[in-house]
Amino acid sequence: MSFLWAIIAGLIIGLLAKLVLPGRQPIPLWLTVLLGIAGALAGNALASAFGVRDTGGIDWIRHILQIGVAAVLIAVVTPLWARRHA
Repeated sequence: MSFLWAIIAGLIIGLLAKLVLPGRQPIPLWLTVLLGIAGALAGNALASAFGVRDTGGIDWIRHILQIGVAAVLIAVVTPLWARRHA
């Protein structure tokens, strides 16, 4: 069941990261999900390193870090994907 939650979280984080970036990112949905999952994992690691992974309420800083890392990953991968499939 955690595999399914990872896919759902990756989809949500990846789509939010695409919304944060300006312009259009012509990458497929499966790549968005994979980069969202990678962003979630890296964002969790950063939140743990900063000591803000688990707080008393909603972990806003952790979620912002996850979306930010996913946005960076999408910004790096999009030109490579577009060049390869042009």
